[in-house]
Amino acid sequence: MSHHKPPGWDHQVREIFSRISNRYDLINALMTFGQDQSWRHYVVGMAGLPTGGRLLDTGTGTGKIALDAVRNDPSLSVAAADFSLEMLRIGHRRARGKKVLWCLADALMLPFSEATFDAVTSGYLVRNVIDIYRAFEEQKRVVKPGGRVVCLETSPPPRNLIRPFILFYLNIVIPIVGSLISGSKKAYQYLPQTTQVFLEPEELASIMKDVGLKDVRYQRFMFGTVVVVVGIRPEEDSD
Repeated sequence: MSHHKPPGWDHQVREIFSRISNRYDLINALMTFGQDQSWRHYVVGMAGLPTGGRLLDTGTGTGKIALDAVRNDPSLSVAAADFSLEMLRIGHRRARGKKVLWCLADALMLPFSEATFDAVTSGYLVRNVIDIYRAFEEQKRVVKPGGRVVCLETSPPPRNLIRPFILFYLNIVIPIVGSLISGSKKAYQYLPQTTQVFLEPEELASIMKDVGLKDVRYQRFMFGTVVVVVGIRPEEDSD
């Protein structure tokens, strides 16, 4: 899969996610059998935030990771950025929503100074951006030296005995359920399709290394279809 998307891709993606914003979290929970919550907990834990630290969750959607971080440690200063105003509005209305700084922003042009945050997280962001390298470069730029970049993403189903069942679930079950609940067939065809053609965890980790992150490692979940990749901005690094 190309790391770059065709012109207009970002506008198409914004339209898709804005359309399904009201049902997005419910369908995520159904599609993952409730496991998405445990993955968010894992992401927050892997961020390694100090007490009173600063976190940016980019591509935050409705802010599930950001809100989980605040719930886990009320001393944190948490910013949540996304390019869908509809998603951000939903997050702001949630419990603890007023404890988060919500920011309408492009993940490829984050409106924050260099070395602002102790950690940067993202959930299901990078497969949707126009330029994956640029997204990670921005995350590395705004995280402090020694801070972590933590990426939660879907991953192509491994080629093993259960792959046909996973493909059936992705291509048949998810579009039907997603369409019934959200009213958008297009959105829940797009999401499984992007999962299947996205980068393998090793390729995603390689890009994070290419932009200058170190000690990059990953952990798979849900039969290998979900991955969390973690990298650290070098202590000696400064832009």
